[in-house]
Order: sequence, then structure tokens, then C-alpha cells
Amino acid sequence: MLINTFSHIPGIGPTTEEKLWDKGIRTWKDALLQSDAIGKKAPAIQRCIQTSIGQLENKNAKYFEDLLPANQHFRLFPEFRDTCVFLDIETTGLETTSTITTIALYDGGSIRYYVQGKNLDAFLEDIQKYQVIVTYNGKTFDLPFIQNHFNCQLPHAHIDLRYILKSLGFKGGLKKCERAVGIDRQELDGVDGYFAVLLWEEYQKTKNPKALDTLLAYNIEDVINLETLMIKAYNLKIKDTCFSNSHTMPEPPKAVNPVTPDKQIIRELKSAYYQW
Repeated sequence: MLINTFSHIPGIGPTTEEKLWDKGIRTWKDALLQSDAIGKKAPAIQRCIQTSIGQLENKNAKYFEDLLPANQHFRLFPEFRDTCVFLDIETTGLETTSTITTIALYDGGSIRYYVQGKNLDAFLEDIQKYQVIVTYNGKTFDLPFIQNHFNCQLPHAHIDLRYILKSLGFKGGLKKCERAVGIDRQELDGVDGYFAVLLWEEYQKTKNPKALDTLLAYNIEDVINLETLMIKAYNLKIKDTCFSNSHTMPEPPKAVNPVTPDKQIIRELKSAYYQW
């Protein structure tokens, strides 16, 4: 979709971009070959396109993220899919003093997870293998927590699905958006961020590995479902464009969660802490 994008060029908004598409200028190559159809702004636009071609050849996703509004970052996904990773964290709470308990990564093929007190520090090396991070609400939650914990700045481009889904009319948290598009969490249905805090507290108190497994299963389920949400959101964003037939992405089979939640612990904690 990036090579069909013109709205990252100064002076070109969504309306002008659609007009270019309607004129048959649907790729950067078209724009370089059809100066007359573009008009007097052609030289400036073509200079920007030449720069864009170079940045894409150099796999500089950050360049395009910085120039596109947050609700248009979905355009990065097809070209950078092989260097994308879906990320989600769990914490001890929402306060500034809260700490990261677990992190999950999924790149469409492999799943990695990290646990406080075990292998959390390995995350920083592993995340450098990717160029684009995909989250839900990561701009205000996951990434600030990570950067504060590791005292670093992540250089990655970032696709935050919260803004893309909001532009499509989906509001609320990740689980609400999942339900709206038909994603079923099965055994983890009803488990939320607060419950994740309870699971960590239970693990710290009892050292019961099933509590940690349930927390990890929940965390991993988040990143697995982010892939589905990313592709669904991408397809919905292009549905009403001239690229709907040619650019629609097939949804891959859902990845198998390698960690199994414990139903008994879920029942016990819900009974103890949740009022029905």
C-alpha cells in the first residue's frame, strides 16, 4: 500500500490523494511518468516520491510512520510485514511505580515471552531484530513502560491499532474490539488487565506455576489476536478504495497458544475478587 500512498507528501491530503487515484495515478511510478496529469506541483511531488522510493528500498519504516497520521499507519504493514512484531506487556498496575511482569512477542511465526525475575532482560536484544512494533494502545501504555523500565528509546516504527480501529468506529479496549470482529478467547474469556495483576500477585504469593502459566497464556493471546486485528483493520481501511480487490490480505490461521491457562485458578480468583 505504501507505493500507492501520496498523503505522506506535504500538501497532499486524503482528498487530493483520491483525486490522483481517480486520474489513474495509483503508484509512485505512475506519478513519475505522468507529470501533466499531476499539474504544476509535479516537480515537488516527484522529488518527494524519489525520496520515498529510496527510503522504502532502505527499509526505513520510521520515515513513513513520521509522515503519516496514526490512523494511516496500517499502510506500512504489507511492505514491512516480515520485520513486524506484535507486542503486549502486563504490569503490576497502572501507576508510575508499577513494573512490568511479562512481555509477549509474536512475529507471525514465532512466539517469545519474558518474565520478571527470569528472562525479562533478554527482551531488549530480541526486539532489535524487528523494525516495526504493532500494539494496541502501546503509544500511551506499553512503549512508555518498556522505555522507562529499560532506560532506553526504542527506534522502531510503531503501528498502534487503537487509532486505526477508532477511525473505523471501533472503540474501547482490546477485548471489546476483539469481540466486535468475532474473536473468541475461549478459556480466557472474561480475563482482563486487572485479572492479569491478580494472577501475578497470586504467583508471587504462592509460587504456583499455574498462575504464571495463566498470566502468560493471557499475555500471549493478546499478541496472537493483534495479528488478526491488524489484518482485519487493514482490509476494512482499503475496502472502499480502488485497491480493495487487488490489495486485500488473507487472514492466516490463528497461531496456537503454546501456554495453557488453568481454569481452576481463573474460577478461584474470579470468585474471590469479582462481584457478579
